[in-house]
Amino acid sequence: MSGEASAVLGEPGRRWMGVGRSDAEDSRTAAIEAVRQAMRGDDVKVLLVFASVTHDAKSLLEGISEAAPGVAVIGCSTHGEIGPGGPRDGTVVVTAIGGSGFSVETAASDGLNGRQREAGAEVAQCAAGVARPYRVLMMLTDGLARDQETVLRGAYGVVGATVPLFGGAAGDGWRMTGTFQLHGQDVLTNGVVAVCIGSDAPMGVGIGHGWRPTGEPMIVTLSGEGRVYQLDDQPALDVYLCRLGAPPEVYHDQMALSRYVLNRPLGVQRRSGVEVRNMSTEVDVDGRSIGGGGELVQGGLTWAMEGDEDSVLDAVETACRDAFAPLQGRPPIGMVTLSCAACRAVLGDEGIVHEGERLAQQADGVPFAGFYTYGEIARSRGIDGFHNQSLVVLALG
Repeated sequence: MSGEASAVLGEPGRRWMGVGRSDAEDSRTAAIEAVRQAMRGDDVKVLLVFASVTHDAKSLLEGISEAAPGVAVIGCSTHGEIGPGGPRDGTVVVTAIGGSGFSVETAASDGLNGRQREAGAEVAQCAAGVARPYRVLMMLTDGLARDQETVLRGAYGVVGATVPLFGGAAGDGWRMTGTFQLHGQDVLTNGVVAVCIGSDAPMGVGIGHGWRPTGEPMIVTLSGEGRVYQLDDQPALDVYLCRLGAPPEVYHDQMALSRYVLNRPLGVQRRSGVEVRNMSTEVDVDGRSIGGGGELVQGGLTWAMEGDEDSVLDAVETACRDAFAPLQGRPPIGMVTLSCAACRAVLGDEGIVHEGERLAQQADGVPFAGFYTYGEIARSRGIDGFHNQSLVVLALG
């Protein structure tokens, strides 16, 4: 076998979670291995599949169907997989959730671009079929789609404030050519897939980021489609770099600018705290605009943010602490852990190993799995909940 499996914890017959991983090159084989390792209990309710974009999506689904016929499936492509053995590339990681204490409903919506709100509302309808004391709606979206916040607003309009939102945007290893999402036996390439998980026990959603505001706030005076064209009525890139005290060479050198902004995102004030917007993917030297696909509302306030490897790693404890808080003192039976591709770039190969070690310390023996995303979803308060350069955690009680 070329895979690794984690322990399975929970109340026997009531609630359990298991994780499996395979590094087999053949997609069908990898799916079969990972699924069989993950299914460590009876009454499997759903499989969450996080796979390298180098795998063939249809072959993955064929393997999953062979290993777990009839079981609900959602999943997506990644910018790297988090699971047993630490962060890796080129693998398939599967999380199995089961037991009579859980119930689930899944949904999918294709053609995300241009109908973000409608797609979010469509998949959120699956929550109506889940009648449990505690529910969470997990969504996986096409990471190359714009206006991800509107997907969440569509979902929020259906489920309201009582159902937390959680999830992430699928990646493709920085190729920026196409991601995939999985639902049942279907492969989507510009969609959103979702599962509403209902439980007899509490579940918690946590978020952490290692970025701190620097300098005075700036007013977004012209923006649209995830880009900011003006801050304080001046070209946005110039105001942003000036606020940071950037060296002269980054003002007009695309490569130097991309490196400089990687660990200097923008912050957006929300009722639930400061959300982070990544600047590193779409810096525009010629047009002097900034943005990475996340919303920055015209008329709103934003801050330049700074951080480093240590502060980004400290976000692990913050996210896990917040996710554990609603569990009422009970240890989790498992965790889904989604981290940002841009944080991975800041941390580097050695840093993400440390991130995995910290997650393992927080998990304290319970299974956990996830992937590196092109954006993170975590909303437990307020209407907003799309993030960049953050770590989000779903803890199952």
